[in-house]
Amino acid sequence: MKKSLLATAATLACGAVMSNAAHAADWSDTSLSWRYGPDFTEPGNPSDIRKNIVALTHVSGYKYGSNFFNVDVLTSDKKDPANNSTNGAQEIYLVYQTQLHLSKISSVKPAMGPIADYALSAGFDFNAKNDAFAPRVRKFMIGPTVKFGGEWGWADLSLLYYKEKNHNGIVGVAVDFDPTWRVAGAWGVKLPTGPVPLSFNGFFAVTGEKGKDGFGNDTHTETLLNMYLMTDVSTYAGAPGKVLIGPGYEYWKNKFGSSPDLPGSKTSTAMIRVEYHF
Repeated sequence: MKKSLLATAATLACGAVMSNAAHAADWSDTSLSWRYGPDFTEPGNPSDIRKNIVALTHVSGYKYGSNFFNVDVLTSDKKDPANNSTNGAQEIYLVYQTQLHLSKISSVKPAMGPIADYALSAGFDFNAKNDAFAPRVRKFMIGPTVKFGGEWGWADLSLLYYKEKNHNGIVGVAVDFDPTWRVAGAWGVKLPTGPVPLSFNGFFAVTGEKGKDGFGNDTHTETLLNMYLMTDVSTYAGAPGKVLIGPGYEYWKNKFGSSPDLPGSKTSTAMIRVEYHF
């Protein structure tokens, strides 16, 4: 199963990067990263879980907008076991988002103060995990985005239509959640720190209630925050922008829409992240 998951991740990653390249990108950035945290959680599991996460990330800009692709391979310790195993579970999580920028598809120049542009964002998430729950997330999102930018960096703020389907292996049912809303944001801020560049990067998502889950329980509004303070250590070697390292933090309330009374529904963990840019 482990080899199958890794092979699937590699195939999806290569396919997505090749697809983006075919769009004749005006600019692009591809990176490989590793992050680790000791206190991840899973709904219904009272234990703190250590996870190692390897990711391939690609962002690019093209004639009409931009693309974002990320695939995570997450490996848990034995406190989050694979199905019928004492080994840690493994998960693949894939995210793709594309944006159509107003300034690129029209003659309108919407820049005003800190607002750099407006966009229509659309994307999807897919996942697979080999634990007893056996989730198969299928999410689709679309909606408007306000894009901020300047010498300080960039930030996006989106209001999205959100639709999710999943699978509950505990009771053996497919779950078709109600449509709902999502408010999402992402940012990359440059910090004035002297000879070694620092950046503060992250994203957040607040997702509304989405009806009943696979156990027939009401879902709750879900909040996810992920952020990092990264140091460009490759500056010392005369190759800025190649290797970054820094601490991070993840906060996840009512994970997957679960009840706050359920053990494991809240994550609060420090992380370390290392990334290499090709």
